[in-house]
Amino acid sequence: MSEPEITRILATDCGSTTTKAILIEKQDGEYRLVARGEAPTTVEAPHEDVTRGVLNAVAEVEELAGRRLLDGESIIRPAEGDTGTDLYLSTSSAGGGLQIMVVGLVRRMTAESAQRAALGAGAIVMDVLALDDGRLPHERIERMRQLRPDMILISGGVDGGEERRVVEMAELVAAANPTARLGASYRLPIIYAGNVDARTAIEETLREVAALTVTDNLRPTLERENLQPTRLVVQDLFLHHVMAQAPGYAKLVPWTDADIMPTPAAVGNLLRMVAEKEGITAVGVDIGGATTDIFSVFEGQFNRTVSANLGMSYSVANVLAEAGIENALRWVPYEVNGGDVTNQVRNKMIRPTTIPQELSALQVEHGIAREALRLAFEQHKALAAGLKGVQTERDIADAFSQELSGAPLVNMMELDLIVGSGGVLSHAPRRSQAAMMLIDAFLPEGLTRLAVDSIFMMPQLGVLAAVHEQAATEVFWRDCLIPLGHCLAPVGRYREGRRCLHMALQMPDGEREFDVSWGDFMLVELGEGETATLTADAALGVDVGTGKGRAMTAEVSGGQVGLIIDARGRPLHLPDDERERTDTVRKWQMALEAYPEVDGP
Repeated sequence: MSEPEITRILATDCGSTTTKAILIEKQDGEYRLVARGEAPTTVEAPHEDVTRGVLNAVAEVEELAGRRLLDGESIIRPAEGDTGTDLYLSTSSAGGGLQIMVVGLVRRMTAESAQRAALGAGAIVMDVLALDDGRLPHERIERMRQLRPDMILISGGVDGGEERRVVEMAELVAAANPTARLGASYRLPIIYAGNVDARTAIEETLREVAALTVTDNLRPTLERENLQPTRLVVQDLFLHHVMAQAPGYAKLVPWTDADIMPTPAAVGNLLRMVAEKEGITAVGVDIGGATTDIFSVFEGQFNRTVSANLGMSYSVANVLAEAGIENALRWVPYEVNGGDVTNQVRNKMIRPTTIPQELSALQVEHGIAREALRLAFEQHKALAAGLKGVQTERDIADAFSQELSGAPLVNMMELDLIVGSGGVLSHAPRRSQAAMMLIDAFLPEGLTRLAVDSIFMMPQLGVLAAVHEQAATEVFWRDCLIPLGHCLAPVGRYREGRRCLHMALQMPDGEREFDVSWGDFMLVELGEGETATLTADAALGVDVGTGKGRAMTAEVSGGQVGLIIDARGRPLHLPDDERERTDTVRKWQMALEAYPEVDGP
């Protein structure tokens, strides 16, 4: 007997402040977004029940879509006519998301592997403790007591290696006896994913102070990682121990047709599914008020990082502190008073939901966003690394004297797609502004597609992908992504004004040929839904993704911006002279018609 067809899907994302609901229906043989609603998340007094926010968001969808989805305080299932839904799914970061502390032996090895596992599971890594982190034992104990994580992940030692140092780190955790962030009503979950030979000693050390879960070693040998079992355990413990502490969460669980997924893990799940299905490499970014999440899939490996102090409202001052105010203002095409910028930043921290009212304030905000994205991506590239090197001796003690660093996975010349989300990107007044922020921050090389998430529905589509891949894929490409266009960026020996490319474009309205010189930044009109055949004949020493001096032919698609030719070189260099700098930035902005043409603030 065949299963009934899924014709209507309801999905929610319970955020820390807002609960978003989307309704998807199968129309003319394909799944499309019908409506979206939102309501405040209700985990605080006076409601203290996350399901109230869910019901309010779904009620808004009911009104917008003209569908009856609720019967009192329950979701109607299955769908019949214009009533009910066949599937209800949800993600959640209510309560501030998953905060985890990593404890390992060698920071550059097992502790780093544990960090990658935790981040990939949707966690915010509060701190990484390791034997070589330079801290004294009492300082590590005090740090664990001070941070109060949702859970602790302990790793260390290859299978068959030394056990003593792994047990020593577990003893520090036992001595700290840290209290969970959400209170002492339940035992703090601790995951052990280290040397299998130390399991008995670890259990004896920690069984009295925490709820211990033992899983596969995430670094069974020096040259191999095994992250997925740990990621699954982290997510499971988060769902059943941490998120269960959110008021009303126990009521929400039986409503859903699949396990509730942490919001960041759902976004990563979607990007990973799309990359695998399309056979592409991809980078996704979500820049929020307090954090910036970066997701990537290179060489079939998924990585996620959280830059917990790089955001556009609560953490905006930290962006300026890390990047320097001069770096943020270098993207503004006129002189700006530093005191005015400081006041703007302070107001944004106090009133995080406000938006710029003047063009000068908008350009300053976009300059800060570039730096937040750039810094977050630098952190991501440092952590998103594969393993290289082979070690014949497995004794973990030998690792202290080795240089076994990760081989970088992020290769911008191989990158096919960049997806931007978050208010500053998704809601930029002009799509060309979002395109410029992505290009200036990520510096793509070769040929790369650019897109933004229209209304940040990637979390709901991520949990949907786990149970109905077709629906998630179709809605992702047709309704979630707003295509901005392709960016072609040659790299190589740079000399301003020298020809680097000869371009031939077979456009919908005929063929066009032109030369591109180093320093050029231009826009070729190619609308959404339009395609063109691009042939780029590279000069000697210039690479567009096919090798130095080699021509490339590819199909390119248009978007709400078009085809962008970026021959400004990598990395970008802005003139030191103030007048030259402002003229250069203004020229770049005019090339993409990113901002209204004005002489100054």
